[in-house]
Amino acid sequence: MVGVPEPHSGWTFITSHARVLAAIADNPNVRIRDIAAHCRLTERAVQRIISDLEQAGYLSHTRDGRTNTYRIEPDKVLRHPAEAGLPVASLLSLLVQDETDRARTPVPQ
Repeated sequence: MVGVPEPHSGWTFITSHARVLAAIADNPNVRIRDIAAHCRLTERAVQRIISDLEQAGYLSHTRDGRTNTYRIEPDKVLRHPAEAGLPVASLLSLLVQDETDRARTPVPQ
């Protein structure tokens, strides 16, 4: 079982909600455990964030056996007035690396 990730000190540019949404955009069948490890969050925090995103209409899921398949609403606009009219797809285009870029770019260890 994956342990609780180390907390991050200091501020970051990207919110946990955006990180979770980007992880789902990268793999719609991703497990909560894997999102938590990738985003350095607890599984419970990821569950709350997914619930927030679903309640706000940014995300939905279907269940197939023990697997969730998530669907992001790409045309849903971001919530903050400063980003009025900007769709979530625009944010995700900055956060989710294209498969061809991923193959060329080594992941730092």
